Amino acid sequence: MSASLALTHLVPLAKEVDENKVTPGVLGFIVFAAMALAVWALMKSMNRHMGKVKDNFEQEAEAAASAGAAGGKSGSGTAPASGASAASGGKASPAKASPAKAE
Repeated sequence: MSASLALTHLVPLAKEVDENKVTPGVLGFIVFAAMALAVWALMKSMNRHMGKVKDNFEQEAEAAASAGAAGGKSGSGTAPASGASAASGGKASPAKASPAKAE
């Protein structure tokens, strides 16, 4: 009984709202919240994947450095096989020196 009485007091207040004015309402909030949650999840996933890539590059750099240090100490004295390697000082790029890991 008191609920219907409260609604009768709110009905005149609802009529004061401009009927030509459109508001997003609850559905707009739910859509916005879902999009914000999706962006947050994608950013978290991207940060995790970028961390894996960074670790992979650091490991490859350390392996190349240790291989370069071991190769430099052996001193075989042979000339580089290709002209491109000779033009760049006999150093191969890290991408060509170690193949990409397949995951």
